[in-house]
Amino acid sequence: MNTVTIADSIQLPSTTDLQDQEEAQQPSSVPDLANLAGALRVVAIGGGTGLSTLLRGLRQHVTSCHLPACASGPIDSPSTHSIADLAAVVTVTDDGGSSGRLRKGFNMLPPGDLRNCMLALSQEEDLLVQLFAHRFREGGALKGHNFGNLFVAALTEITGDFGQAIQLASKILATRGRIYPVTTADVTLVARMDDGSIVRGETAINASQLRIAELMLDPASAAPLPETLEAIKRADLITVGPGSLYTSLITNLLVQGIPSALATARGVRVFVCNLMTEANESMGLTAADHIERIYTHTRAPIFDYALVNTAPFSPETLARYAAEGATPIEADIARIEALGVQCIADNFASEENVVRHAAGRVTNSLLALGRAALANRG
Repeated sequence: MNTVTIADSIQLPSTTDLQDQEEAQQPSSVPDLANLAGALRVVAIGGGTGLSTLLRGLRQHVTSCHLPACASGPIDSPSTHSIADLAAVVTVTDDGGSSGRLRKGFNMLPPGDLRNCMLALSQEEDLLVQLFAHRFREGGALKGHNFGNLFVAALTEITGDFGQAIQLASKILATRGRIYPVTTADVTLVARMDDGSIVRGETAINASQLRIAELMLDPASAAPLPETLEAIKRADLITVGPGSLYTSLITNLLVQGIPSALATARGVRVFVCNLMTEANESMGLTAADHIERIYTHTRAPIFDYALVNTAPFSPETLARYAAEGATPIEADIARIEALGVQCIADNFASEENVVRHAAGRVTNSLLALGRAALANRG
């Protein structure tokens, strides 16, 4: 495995190098490995811990060295690696915690969700990952800040480009995939609540006791990166979820051009449903309700399949989540399929201290759908 050391990586490239690197990282620069090796191009859309969990599973199936950082490396056998190119499209509306402080102090996009995706896709081990994940517990103004967030802030200030900072940080971590902010516009989430009131900002929306009726972006004209639209166009498999229904999923789908790109995409499009309901975002909603809420905002159907958990949880887990008002999301399969979405119902859950998706089982199901669709397309 070819990796990049910190000493190598912190030598920032010249302007010419940056232009060369930017051209190299365009999706069109990726060879037709998917066609040559029978592997897939995959785009994963979302944010929060849900997307990070999914990416950890997908990472295990990526052909080694499909990125410019290790372009000279070998192409792995498609029998063991099924993904030729992996791109994560990540929400950028967080305004709380370390990300929120950096957003206000440096007038930059929030790096937190993108940093988590970098860590999930990283090939590096132990110390470097621990360093990027480290949160300062003391230190006055540093307290509560995450080192990885500060590192991205420094790269943004040096390069003058948040997207470039993410690519450079990804190179340091030797990520097995590309990571794109869904937009580089400075956007704010705006929610119309069920009583008609308007709440601005992700933190305030999450803190509200009211339920979200409609989500909007300010400015509404926020545009995606051209690389994102190209990745969606070329993808064989596109996933949305898991993640908080409004603040991790729908927020991405409000960016101009993303819904139409998904509606016309050639790849198989899969909704990965959450396991449990959540606060004011999805209390009482079934799996079909999630899809309907998404379609209300995209104004077009964008899914071919839905992965929905049907495995029961232990009484202890149910009691722990019930104390927070959360319950398992009902797999109302007939309603899902009435929406034109084929339901894949199975055991996709892992019970530990918290309920998480079983990344391996979810990934295997997704890749099976992608390979079948690719084979049918000939």
